[in-house]
Amino acid sequence: MPHQFLYTRYDDPRARPLLDELAREYDDRYGTNDGIPSSVELTRYPAELFAPETGGTFFLVVRDGEVVAGGAFKRTDDATAEIKRVWTSSLHRRQGLARIVMAELEREAASRGYREVALTTGARQPEAVALYLSLGYEPQFDLDGDYEAVGYLAFRKELA
Repeated sequence: MPHQFLYTRYDDPRARPLLDELAREYDDRYGTNDGIPSSVELTRYPAELFAPETGGTFFLVVRDGEVVAGGAFKRTDDATAEIKRVWTSSLHRRQGLARIVMAELEREAASRGYREVALTTGARQPEAVALYLSLGYEPQFDLDGDYEAVGYLAFRKELA
């Protein structure tokens, strides 16, 4: 099953189903904080930070005309891109799509001159932690510690 990478913008309507599902996942895993849904995290950064003009990128993985996964990064500084919004449709998990997304984000970041990528994930996303560790990301927290106490779990990786 060949995949196509569709480099687009964060506000592309074709991304909406994927981002909507990501919002539901955040709310299901993390609930609310002072009555505010956890999915508000998705509005934390303006869409233009993920645009090429500002050093970012946003892309979708398309299979047979259907968006099945995607991801983005934004510029942190001249050397570092921060990976955000990595997501695989719930109907297409356990097929290696997250690895494809991560490999493409790393390749694109390196092609833009970034030397390092950073990312964070939540304490209630053990699948993401396992993925990032398996891809050679270095945790910036104690793996034996209390993830809930840490909050955001930060990772870094140097690009070749």
